[in-house]
Amino acid sequence: MNKSVVITGVAGGIGSATAEVFAENGWYVVGVDRKRPDRPLAGVSRFVEADISEPQALEQMYESIGKTVGDIAALVNNAAIQVCKPIVETSVDEWDAVMASNIRSVFLGVKFAYPFLVSGGSIVNISSVHAMATSLNIAAYAASKGALLAFTRALALEFASRGIRVNAVLPGAVNTQMLMSGLMRGHLDSGNKAPDPTDLVAKLGSKHVLQRVGDPHEIGEAILFLADPARSSFITGQALVVDGGALARLSTE
Repeated sequence: MNKSVVITGVAGGIGSATAEVFAENGWYVVGVDRKRPDRPLAGVSRFVEADISEPQALEQMYESIGKTVGDIAALVNNAAIQVCKPIVETSVDEWDAVMASNIRSVFLGVKFAYPFLVSGGSIVNISSVHAMATSLNIAAYAASKGALLAFTRALALEFASRGIRVNAVLPGAVNTQMLMSGLMRGHLDSGNKAPDPTDLVAKLGSKHVLQRVGDPHEIGEAILFLADPARSSFITGQALVVDGGALARLSTE
């Protein structure tokens, strides 16, 4: 059997594109999401429906994967949610939901996947540029992604003795439903006529050094690079920013 990768949040834009990238490169893809999507997921050999913030669900899931798929060569912790609100308007339940999805699930995932990860395998955590520079009204998301970046470094130290590398990818603006929802939210709440989403994406893209937002498959290629020991065997504990140059430019320009 080909090398196996587990990708969480596989039904989302980056998750589904990453599954395609891995499959195209000969990997066996186990895709995980909390709800089975209506559409087929290209590249996903096995789909698992699970709430990855729940310990029992994660433990059972990885035991099942270990029995049926065998050793796991790579784990991609991609699942995430956003709450776009001022911090004083963010409820405790909303804060907890973000932390459960974006950081608790990664803790549980690596804890229960660890026995099935092969020596020489890898973990790739999908953080965000919001871990390094952020925006108004996205504090819970930014905090969770910053925590994930620190957790990545800690895991790299702890798992090195088994030859397991742990790195993070920090995407910037990527053309996904999550990005579109964020761009449209303020316009829809205003009660005014919503602008063309294509125009909003183009306007955001013009603020980047590369004059565009990213494509999900570009993030998938970066994830594959860090997951594949043939490409990145001497890299661990690192953060790979994939943002079209957004963080390279001073905000005062």
